[in-house]
Amino acid sequence: MSEENEGYQAHETAVIDEGCKIGKGTRIWHFSHIMPGCTIGENCNLGQNVVVSPGVVLGRNVKVQNNVSIYTGVRCEDDVFLGPSMVFTNIVNPRSAVVRKEQYVKTLVGRGASIGANATIVCGNDIGRYSFIGAGAVITREVRPYALVVGNPARQVGWMSEYGHRLDFDKEGFATCPEGGEKYRLENGEVKKLE
Repeated sequence: MSEENEGYQAHETAVIDEGCKIGKGTRIWHFSHIMPGCTIGENCNLGQNVVVSPGVVLGRNVKVQNNVSIYTGVRCEDDVFLGPSMVFTNIVNPRSAVVRKEQYVKTLVGRGASIGANATIVCGNDIGRYSFIGAGAVITREVRPYALVVGNPARQVGWMSEYGHRLDFDKEGFATCPEGGEKYRLENGEVKKLE
């Protein structure tokens, strides 16, 4: 890591273009490229060989593992985890000979969501807060908050707590996280954390 610069740290091999905003406490590792016009919140960690394209917004405490490219049109809220080599897209029908920069499709990754290694997020499919996407999953439709999805194409197989544990709902539709102790309610196909 190089010396602290404007409140964040970046390895000497990282390329940080002018015109990007990087929050205090963020760490950027080897061979990463941070492009102009992107915003990275406080206390983020960007692993080796990460690319953050123009217009991308990362909230606070976002963890980006090695070999992830975050393309224009993607917005990640606070506490998102992006697993190693996972992939975002931003054009539905890409062609090398057809320029479609004005047709980028937006994708929102909700607060606390985790996306597993080698997963693919097809653009325009928002990822619900605290959802959990298994390694290698291919997301071709919206993911509900707290949903656990796996496979290609991804399908929902359960629900997850904010601590990342699978929730086991009783007959009345209640579940408790085994680690955090929070209680959840499943009603009409939606999970809500109880206060």
